[in-house]
Amino acid sequence: MRGRGKSMLDDTRMESLFNTIDNKDANGFTEFLTESCNFTFGNMPTVNGREVVHDMVGGFFDSIAGISHTIEQSWTSNDAVICHGVVTYTRHDESELQVPFANIFRMDGSLIRDYRIYVDTSQLYQ
Repeated sequence: MRGRGKSMLDDTRMESLFNTIDNKDANGFTEFLTESCNFTFGNMPTVNGREVVHDMVGGFFDSIAGISHTIEQSWTSNDAVICHGVVTYTRHDESELQVPFANIFRMDGSLIRDYRIYVDTSQLYQ
């Protein structure tokens, strides 16, 4: 990961976040979020609140066998952190889908208050 400048979600903390996701740990994932966070995944409707996000993300984790992220680059601007890379999803039949992604995090201190994932998962369940 390459970031510019200091952020509230520095490279080490971002790596921890994505390790938590890649371990399909919904409980650990929500620890990175504010209580009243907004979360948008692809073209799905935005959900609000840590508990609702936990249930949504947990359901998504259950729908796949595995997930792995490679962060190619990240930037910080004011209270926003932006990163992009490649995500590999492993389906339950062990086939894989690899697609680019971009995330935008709006921060509140060290926690994410607005989490947006831009990714095309239209082929994931085919």
